[in-house]
Amino acid sequence: MRSHRSTKPLGNPLLSTTLLLSVAGISLHWVPVAAGEPEETGFDTISVTATRIERATREVPSAVNVIDSDQIEGSRMMNIKDAIQGTPGVLIDSKNGGYDVRLIVRGAGQKANYGVREIMVLRDGVPMTDPDSFSRFDYFDTQDVERIEITKGPGSLYGAGSAGGTVQIISKSVFDTDDNRLKLGFGNYGAENINLRLSHDINDANAVAVTASHRALENDWRRWNDFDTSQLGLKHGLMLQDGATLETELSYSEADLQLPGTMNEAQFKEFRKSGKQEETQDAWKHSGRYSKIWFFNSRLEREWGDLTFKPRLYYNHWTHYHPVTGAINDNEEGTDVFGTDLEFNYKHQLLGESTLVAGVTARVEDTDEAKKFDYRDVTTIPFGPQAGRITATLSDARGDLMEVQSATNSLYGIYLQESVKPAERWLVDLSLRYDRSRFDIETNEITAYNYGSGRYVPGAGRYKIDKTFDLFSPRLGVSYALTPALNLFGTVARSDQVPSESEIKENQALDASTATNFEIGLKGRSALWSFDTSVYYTRVADEIVPTLVDGQTRFQNAGRTNKKGFEFNGDYQLFKGLTLGGSYTFSDYKYDDFIESGSDYSGNQMPYVPRHQYSLFADYRHPGGFKARLQANSWGSYYLDAANTEEYGGYDFVTDLSMGYETGPHTLSLNVQNLFDKHYATEVKKDTRGNKYYSAASPLAAMLTYNFEF
Repeated sequence: MRSHRSTKPLGNPLLSTTLLLSVAGISLHWVPVAAGEPEETGFDTISVTATRIERATREVPSAVNVIDSDQIEGSRMMNIKDAIQGTPGVLIDSKNGGYDVRLIVRGAGQKANYGVREIMVLRDGVPMTDPDSFSRFDYFDTQDVERIEITKGPGSLYGAGSAGGTVQIISKSVFDTDDNRLKLGFGNYGAENINLRLSHDINDANAVAVTASHRALENDWRRWNDFDTSQLGLKHGLMLQDGATLETELSYSEADLQLPGTMNEAQFKEFRKSGKQEETQDAWKHSGRYSKIWFFNSRLEREWGDLTFKPRLYYNHWTHYHPVTGAINDNEEGTDVFGTDLEFNYKHQLLGESTLVAGVTARVEDTDEAKKFDYRDVTTIPFGPQAGRITATLSDARGDLMEVQSATNSLYGIYLQESVKPAERWLVDLSLRYDRSRFDIETNEITAYNYGSGRYVPGAGRYKIDKTFDLFSPRLGVSYALTPALNLFGTVARSDQVPSESEIKENQALDASTATNFEIGLKGRSALWSFDTSVYYTRVADEIVPTLVDGQTRFQNAGRTNKKGFEFNGDYQLFKGLTLGGSYTFSDYKYDDFIESGSDYSGNQMPYVPRHQYSLFADYRHPGGFKARLQANSWGSYYLDAANTEEYGGYDFVTDLSMGYETGPHTLSLNVQNLFDKHYATEVKKDTRGNKYYSAASPLAAMLTYNFEF
């Protein structure tokens, strides 16, 4: 992908829209080609996530996408989905607004009811993914992002215990002291997006940067969905006399998010008419997550000739108050996460120019006496056979103590990659990562919520879970330059997927799943066009499959799952300033061997993943400072359950528009999401009794933003 034209698809529905943009003289995404530069010269973006080596994306022997700073600055960035949406092979949306996202990469991650699982998420090399594969976005400042890199499929050197892929968020450098700004954004539904960045060179060796952000949404189009987060960060950069650099960051975040419930079919029909969600079908009407996080990260980079040493040390501490179905999680003592990553890069000669990447990593998450409480204020059925069944919560106030739990999740790993160039056009990567993941959980369950009866019942008492998983991630990748503009690649990779802590508690017999991926692809780069395409086949053994029973998600291992897919994204500069493009994803994911509760689902399609996903886009920039982007994203139909009893039709051409004017240090922009105010569901599920659960997408949302750079 080129720095002046992102290969990430941003959708636009019709060619006529590009004519409209050209008449209006507005744009999004263009940097003029230098005078006299030959058109066949290719432009590309650098990626570091796939191989831990800085490489042009066309040379990386795997499927990668990079969302660059131009594209990020053109988005309102209330949520990471604002930048990622439309990437082929990546399904992302927000069921709840705010920072929460539903992220699926090539089918991995769909079993998560809340948050992101099966995908390694990093920020500047620091895992935002816990050792049990759960990723949290509450301490991620969306206004402090330089670029986002996505590597799809197993085998990443970063992807410990995550078979779906790797998403890395790279923040603005402390040494970039020319990027100071004040940003003020306001929109409908009480939207606020405020950011201040101040940076300064103290002297030739020291630089500092302070960032402060505040985002909020009232979301009064539905009940119980306020969002509010404030973040403060301090970065320090030190350039040592020998050329080494030391970057350190300390940040604090408070994030409050109300989680709205789902709708039944009648409620969803009413939402489609009115665009408002007045009520939910869930008894638990006051779910949410209210968290406080301290985050520390320090990383050194030092060279001794051909050897580069990159040690990293990080720590975060978080607490939360988290009302969910049947219980209120109150982690007032907090969770401590300690981690380190010691990486070496060594340039040498082995079958031509070669680079050895090696390192060790360790991460421990420790929680002491996290508590669960029942809901203090509820209504129940007073009479009859279901007397005592909870029908609704009246507040999120905690009642009696249900459970006390202490847990330590640890992960220790080692990784090694040899990259060689045996001939001028060839590049070969051979890598291996091994991790050991351990769960040590001690629980005293006093009472529990019974989903079938809808009541609180006596708990299981004291019990202990002690499980260890060995996780292997080998990978062989080959890239061959057919021409200066075209690169062919192939890769074979494997990764083990560790179950999450909550999944192990629900089913202690769960095994880690294993994904093996075979893939070939072609990448093209020129001054006027670029494209990426790939065909893959992923075979998963012991896939961890969720089943919805009476509103409760239960987990078990399926025997085998086959995932076949095709991905394409590309763009073309139609004329100077106007770029058109799009993407298409075909996904054929089937259970090869899956029997659950006596029902044989072998041969059925996996639920929630549409067979077809596509985007179109047009963006244009006028030299006078006007800019705009129009994108449209579409999801095809998908099955609601493993039995394949019913499909949801997805959505077509949900369109976003951004436009603005830049003059000197001032930029005024307008972002409109869901331009045509379509009322649809971001997710639909169906349980074993035939009950459906609809999560609403946001209606039209607009934000006006002023940005002053100084």
